[in-house]
Amino acid sequence: MPHAASSTSITTTPRSGLRRVLAELPLTVVVSTLLAALITLVIGKPEVFLENLLFSVMIGAVAFVLLNGARLLFWDLPVWGWRQWTPFLALTVVVAPVAHFTGTRVVGLLLGLPMPTLAEYPSRASASMILFTLGGTSIMTVLLRHRERLRRVEADHAAARLRAEVQERQALQAQLRLMQAQIEPHMLFNTLANLQGLIAIDPVRAEAMLDHLIQYLRATLSVSRAEQTTLAEEFDAMRAYLGLMGVRMGARLAYRLELPPALRAARLPTMLLQPLVENAIVHGLEPKVDGGEIVIAAREDAGRLKLTVRDTGLGLGQPHGRRSNGHSGGVGVATTRERLDGLYGPRATLDLAPAQPHGTLARLTLPLETA
Repeated sequence: MPHAASSTSITTTPRSGLRRVLAELPLTVVVSTLLAALITLVIGKPEVFLENLLFSVMIGAVAFVLLNGARLLFWDLPVWGWRQWTPFLALTVVVAPVAHFTGTRVVGLLLGLPMPTLAEYPSRASASMILFTLGGTSIMTVLLRHRERLRRVEADHAAARLRAEVQERQALQAQLRLMQAQIEPHMLFNTLANLQGLIAIDPVRAEAMLDHLIQYLRATLSVSRAEQTTLAEEFDAMRAYLGLMGVRMGARLAYRLELPPALRAARLPTMLLQPLVENAIVHGLEPKVDGGEIVIAAREDAGRLKLTVRDTGLGLGQPHGRRSNGHSGGVGVATTRERLDGLYGPRATLDLAPAQPHGTLARLTLPLETA
């Protein structure tokens, strides 16, 4: 019966074991050829090399079938101790005369050579050849076991690397989901707090904010737990979010969304734009007395997706605004950078720069992927 091949859950089926055994047959032919050459050199008759080669290969093939068949059935274990080697070596001693007698009889029939019968077989000459066969069989067995051990070690290492990669990928996905989950409650709590305040002093605006909140939730909840969304769905979510902010800020907030039809099916991480838009409002437009405008735009550039969030707020380095360091911009920008680094590595970038004539420009570049 086949046994487990290793502690890494690599199993050996009869078919895979047979394929592995057949793959080892060329090594047996090589060892048999070397033994035939050695015999030819010892007897000093180069003209009989081909005959010696045929005898050697046939004897080696018989021994190979008997030993590997027994190994495949009874000793197919990843690691051998003395309890496995002792009976196997005993079997090798038995197989050597059987393989020599059978191999020589088969070649004798093929070449029409007179061969001793089973009764005539025991002799001093046959005993020396049996010992020679035993030595060759032992060498072949040790080489095969060594090669198989190396193969199993390589398989264990490959399985360990695969497990490490899977665990690393799972940890990265868990971290990205946590970052994504941190984005949603922050905005919702702020909106609900504003909604609670408006209910008492301005029910009409509260009702309008509630309508926009429903639109926002309808646009985001269906995709918020997915790892990717389309650019069309992301822009719909940002349009609903800006509608919410428009109720809160009134005429102080204006916005435009520019999405070419050809890019509507482009794919990107879910809620990637939310922190950038929220960052523009909280740090740029809300602290500004007369507010301003936000423009969200998408375009393709040499096979890459370019997304920009431009506002006309206070700008970088202004009091109550974002700091002048292009690598800052608050928790939302830092979280977005970490998500991009985990998903795309150096293939994606996020930069903050001053907008003209005033405000801030967030530029996001990532590989263009379509559904």
